[in-house]
Amino acid sequence: MNDTSHTARLLVACPDDKGLVAEITRFIADRGGNILDLDQHTDPDDCMFFARVVFDLHGLNLSMDAFILQWNTLADQHEMTWRIHDASQHRRIAILVGKTDHCLREILWRWEDGELPCDIPFVAGNHDDLSPLATRYGLPFHTLPVDASSRRVQEYQIETLIQQHHVDLIVLARYMQILTPEFVSHFPNRIINIHHSFLPAFAGAKPYHQAHRRGVKLIGATCHFVTDDLDAGPIIEQATARVGHRDTLADLIRKGKDLERSALMTGLQLQLEDRIIVHGNRTVVFE
Repeated sequence: MNDTSHTARLLVACPDDKGLVAEITRFIADRGGNILDLDQHTDPDDCMFFARVVFDLHGLNLSMDAFILQWNTLADQHEMTWRIHDASQHRRIAILVGKTDHCLREILWRWEDGELPCDIPFVAGNHDDLSPLATRYGLPFHTLPVDASSRRVQEYQIETLIQQHHVDLIVLARYMQILTPEFVSHFPNRIINIHHSFLPAFAGAKPYHQAHRRGVKLIGATCHFVTDDLDAGPIIEQATARVGHRDTLADLIRKGKDLERSALMTGLQLQLEDRIIVHGNRTVVFE
């Protein structure tokens, strides 16, 4: 992994204007920051400017608090929506699961292997099936059963855990429960889900059964942010695979699990590396 111990990542979105790249880079350079990477995109449809800037903090001649205070002046001038993150500070993610283990296994394996720059304070599920897997990795597992009558009570328990552990990001690793609008509203663009379908086709229950009956030639999985609209939040990543008439239902399910793991891991990695800007119901992804 690259050394990110003394770097910062700045994400910017604002109405397009001449000289924005020059102003941003000059601002950083004038304060001793050395730009290591810069990627920008202008959307011609709504005249919006987006940028991701990574810069070295070693030579910064002021504190990060002072940098942000001064940056606010420039940001206000251009009506910027922005965020900055010190890459040395690992994000804290909470993982919510059901009974299916393949996505959780992928996350924990890559996390233990050092591929995911994050801390995982706990795993929670509405069933206890995956408790032994979390325990194997030294992680606390909270079993929080839920039904229609106890949904908000159970979500309040999750919210309490999130607050206690200062969680930055929530990952639904095949957590097969619909979150209430009240819960989602507390964490805008902070809940990532993996949907076992190439959205919007075959949404709902048993997508691979539906796909198999239709004789599809392409299956997929979609990683997206969670919003009030079920499975309709901003899309982060999609993965697909070709299938044919010789593929059985078991083949589709097996291939689908591989796609789910791949799309979820890519989406999670992109978010942890500050490569995603949400704009309306779309995303700008700096890969």
